[in-house]
Amino acid sequence: MLSRTMGIWRSERRVGSEADLAAIRRKLTRWYARNARDLPWRRTRDPYRIWISEIMLQQTRVTAVVPYYERFLARFPDAASLARASETEVLRHWSGLGYYSRARNLRLAAQTIAAASRFPRDYDGLLALPGVGRYTAAAIASIAYDLPHAVVDGNVRRVLARLANDGAADAQALADRLLDRQRPGRWNQALMELGALICAPAEPRCQACPIVRECAANRAGSQAHLPPPRPRPETVRLERTLLLIRRRKSILLAPSSRVKGFWDLPDAFEGAQIGSRIGSFRHSILHRQYRFHVFEGFARTALPPMRWFAPGALEAIPLSATAKKALRCFTERKAGRP
Repeated sequence: MLSRTMGIWRSERRVGSEADLAAIRRKLTRWYARNARDLPWRRTRDPYRIWISEIMLQQTRVTAVVPYYERFLARFPDAASLARASETEVLRHWSGLGYYSRARNLRLAAQTIAAASRFPRDYDGLLALPGVGRYTAAAIASIAYDLPHAVVDGNVRRVLARLANDGAADAQALADRLLDRQRPGRWNQALMELGALICAPAEPRCQACPIVRECAANRAGSQAHLPPPRPRPETVRLERTLLLIRRRKSILLAPSSRVKGFWDLPDAFEGAQIGSRIGSFRHSILHRQYRFHVFEGFARTALPPMRWFAPGALEAIPLSATAKKALRCFTERKAGRP
């Protein structure tokens, strides 16, 4: 059987026999048919909808993506509607998902698609879109069009490293060799699902794995240590002050210094007076961990580019996550909650 020795996996010329590979494909696709999660983007072959899901899923948990995906498509059901939208509106519908360059690139790519009057139908055309890399192009090409391109994301890389018992294995080469060229979309999703549900990073559920007999790491007892962790940047802890400044019912906001294109409560600025403390909250952006302290503030004038916003206008602008958390602090204090 496949991977009886690590040498079989490590060889670039031979990664098991075709019979071995066929056995892995058969076992994993049967498992996937029984255990695949019912996710909205798995109910379509529309490349536009698959593209939106793949971009949203980058660096974001599935459970967090589902409601955003459904709301986003309700507002932007096709590339033409997304291409016509302003950046402000797209960011507003993306607000809370993070990594906002993804939303900006989606809009730019939609404009490219709308100008061509068709969605790209091959790997190279997909790869040429702003914000689309090798993984995303392979995922769309295989799932929407059944083109034979193997995906390698974090889940797939982990599964393959453990199958080979080799943290330095060439994941793309192994994925290409394992690819089911008859049903590449189904195979890619099955391999990713195995990594998400069974072959987890810290505690792999080997007893439930359909291909555990083919896993060299399981036999060696090294699965919990593969792939080796990537070095993480040192955590930076920061403290910031935000001011909630009101004029009648309007609120003073400033362009966010942390997330381009969003509005935030202002930091302390010349001419502003700091009043009573409202509350505090934590917020993380990559390796930066913030603690924000929210105070009532007073100011006679708004210094450009700050602007006053009526409460109803807050729904129509991209409001930063920190502004939302600060306003929640204020609402909770008014309600008498600690």
